[in-house]
Amino acid sequence: MPVKKILYVDLDNTLVHFQTGIDKISRELFERHENDLDEVPGIFALMEPLDGALDAYRLLATKFDTYILSTAPWKNPTAWHDKLEWVQKHFGFESDSVAYKRLILSHHKNLNRGDFLVDDRHANGAAQFEGEWIQFGSARFSDWDAVTEYLLPLA
Repeated sequence: MPVKKILYVDLDNTLVHFQTGIDKISRELFERHENDLDEVPGIFALMEPLDGALDAYRLLATKFDTYILSTAPWKNPTAWHDKLEWVQKHFGFESDSVAYKRLILSHHKNLNRGDFLVDDRHANGAAQFEGEWIQFGSARFSDWDAVTEYLLPLA
Protein backbone atom coordinates (compact mmCIF):
# COMPACT_ATOMS: atom_id res chain seq x y z
CA MET A 1 0.00 0.00 0.00
CA PRO A 2 1.44 3.42 -0.93
CA VAL A 3 2.39 5.84 1.82
CA LYS A 4 0.04 8.80 2.13
CA LYS A 5 1.43 12.31 1.86
CA ILE A 6 1.45 14.29 5.10
CA LEU A 7 -0.92 17.23 5.41
CA TYR A 8 -1.06 19.68 8.31
CA VAL A 9 -4.00 22.02 8.87
CA ASP A 10 -3.96 25.05 11.17
CA LEU A 11 -6.83 25.82 13.53
CA ASP A 12 -7.23 29.59 13.97
CA ASN A 13 -8.90 31.22 10.97
CA THR A 14 -8.35 28.03 8.99
CA LEU A 15 -10.59 25.43 10.65
CA VAL A 16 -11.84 27.78 13.39
CA HIS A 17 -13.66 31.08 12.86
CA PHE A 18 -11.73 33.20 15.38
CA GLN A 19 -14.18 36.13 15.26
CA THR A 20 -17.00 33.94 16.61
CA GLY A 21 -15.09 33.65 19.89
CA ILE A 22 -14.47 37.39 20.05
CA ASP A 23 -18.17 38.03 19.48
CA LYS A 24 -19.02 35.95 22.57
CA ILE A 25 -16.78 37.62 25.16
CA SER A 26 -17.87 40.41 27.47
CA ARG A 27 -17.14 44.03 26.69
CA GLU A 28 -14.96 44.14 29.81
CA LEU A 29 -12.78 41.24 28.59
CA PHE A 30 -12.60 42.74 25.13
CA GLU A 31 -11.37 46.08 26.48
CA ARG A 32 -8.88 44.46 28.86
CA HIS A 33 -7.34 42.34 26.08
CA GLU A 34 -8.09 44.56 23.07
CA ASN A 35 -4.56 44.28 21.64
CA ASP A 36 -4.16 40.58 22.52
CA LEU A 37 -7.55 38.95 22.13
CA ASP A 38 -5.98 35.50 21.84
CA GLU A 39 -4.98 35.88 25.50
CA VAL A 40 -8.59 36.04 26.75
CA PRO A 41 -8.99 33.02 29.04
CA GLY A 42 -11.39 30.50 27.52
CA ILE A 43 -11.80 32.29 24.18
CA PHE A 44 -10.81 29.28 22.09
CA ALA A 45 -13.59 27.20 23.62
CA LEU A 46 -16.14 29.72 22.31
CA MET A 47 -15.18 29.53 18.64
CA GLU A 48 -17.20 27.93 15.84
CA PRO A 49 -15.86 26.11 12.76
CA LEU A 50 -15.41 27.98 9.49
CA ASP A 51 -17.89 27.14 6.73
CA GLY A 52 -16.94 23.89 5.05
CA ALA A 53 -13.89 23.32 7.26
CA LEU A 54 -15.00 20.18 9.07
CA ASP A 55 -16.21 18.40 5.93
CA ALA A 56 -13.05 19.39 4.06
CA TYR A 57 -10.83 18.10 6.86
CA ARG A 58 -12.73 14.81 6.99
CA LEU A 59 -12.45 14.39 3.22
CA LEU A 60 -8.75 15.26 3.12
CA ALA A 61 -8.10 12.86 6.00
CA THR A 62 -9.26 9.99 3.78
CA LYS A 63 -6.57 10.82 1.22
CA PHE A 64 -3.70 12.23 3.33
CA ASP A 65 -1.97 11.45 6.61
CA THR A 66 -3.60 14.49 8.19
CA TYR A 67 -2.79 16.40 11.39
CA ILE A 68 -3.97 19.61 13.01
CA LEU A 69 -0.96 21.87 13.60
CA SER A 70 -1.70 24.96 15.65
CA THR A 71 -0.02 27.44 17.93
CA ALA A 72 -1.43 28.25 21.35
CA PRO A 73 -0.66 31.66 22.84
CA TRP A 74 2.19 31.45 25.35
CA LYS A 75 0.40 33.77 27.79
CA ASN A 76 -2.93 31.94 27.66
CA PRO A 77 -2.67 28.52 29.32
CA THR A 78 -6.39 27.82 28.79
CA ALA A 79 -5.83 27.95 25.03
CA TRP A 80 -3.82 24.71 25.09
CA HIS A 81 -6.67 22.93 26.83
CA ASP A 82 -9.42 24.63 24.83
CA LYS A 83 -7.88 23.74 21.48
CA LEU A 84 -7.83 20.05 22.41
CA GLU A 85 -11.43 20.23 23.57
CA TRP A 86 -12.44 22.04 20.36
CA VAL A 87 -10.93 19.25 18.25
CA GLN A 88 -12.62 16.59 20.37
CA LYS A 89 -15.97 18.39 20.26
CA HIS A 90 -15.98 18.77 16.49
CA PHE A 91 -14.22 15.57 15.41
CA GLY A 92 -14.92 13.20 18.30
CA PHE A 93 -13.07 11.51 21.16
CA GLU A 94 -13.07 8.01 19.72
CA SER A 95 -10.00 6.25 18.37
CA ASP A 96 -11.60 6.06 14.91
CA SER A 97 -11.97 9.86 14.72
CA VAL A 98 -10.08 11.53 11.86
CA ALA A 99 -8.38 13.76 14.44
CA TYR A 100 -7.74 11.22 17.20
CA LYS A 101 -4.30 12.01 18.70
CA ARG A 102 -3.57 14.18 15.64
CA LEU A 103 -3.34 17.58 17.32
CA ILE A 104 0.11 19.16 17.45
CA LEU A 105 0.62 22.46 19.29
CA SER A 106 3.86 24.21 18.40
CA HIS A 107 5.38 27.65 18.00
CA HIS A 108 7.71 26.18 15.36
CA LYS A 109 5.59 24.70 12.57
CA ASN A 110 8.64 24.50 10.32
CA LEU A 111 10.02 21.69 12.52
CA ASN A 112 7.24 19.35 11.38
CA ARG A 113 8.04 17.23 8.34
CA GLY A 114 5.40 16.92 5.70
CA ASP A 115 4.18 17.67 2.23
CA PHE A 116 1.54 20.38 2.77
CA LEU A 117 0.54 22.93 5.39
CA VAL A 118 -2.77 24.78 5.14
CA ASP A 119 -2.43 27.91 7.26
CA ASP A 120 -3.76 31.44 7.00
CA ARG A 121 -0.58 33.15 8.22
CA HIS A 122 3.14 32.87 7.64
CA ALA A 123 3.88 33.20 11.38
CA ASN A 124 5.26 30.56 13.74
CA GLY A 125 7.34 28.90 11.04
CA ALA A 126 4.57 28.39 8.48
CA ALA A 127 6.45 30.33 5.79
CA GLN A 128 9.57 28.22 6.45
CA PHE A 129 7.70 24.89 6.30
CA GLU A 130 9.72 22.40 4.20
CA GLY A 131 6.73 21.30 2.14
CA GLU A 132 4.21 23.48 0.35
CA TRP A 133 2.51 26.20 2.38
CA ILE A 134 -1.05 26.74 1.18
CA GLN A 135 -2.14 30.14 2.45
CA PHE A 136 -5.77 29.75 3.43
CA GLY A 137 -7.79 32.89 2.78
CA SER A 138 -5.50 34.11 0.00
CA ALA A 139 -6.86 34.92 -3.45
CA ARG A 140 -5.90 31.47 -4.72
CA PHE A 141 -7.12 29.54 -1.66
CA SER A 142 -10.00 31.71 -0.50
CA ASP A 143 -12.11 28.90 0.96
CA TRP A 144 -12.18 25.17 1.64
CA ASP A 145 -13.58 24.33 -1.79
CA ALA A 146 -10.52 25.89 -3.44
CA VAL A 147 -8.17 24.08 -1.05
CA THR A 148 -9.71 20.65 -1.53
CA GLU A 149 -9.93 21.13 -5.31
CA TYR A 150 -6.20 21.82 -5.34
CA LEU A 151 -5.09 19.14 -2.86
CA LEU A 152 -7.15 16.09 -3.81
CA PRO A 153 -5.38 15.46 -7.14
CA LEU A 154 -2.04 15.71 -5.32
CA ALA A 155 -2.85 13.00 -2.76
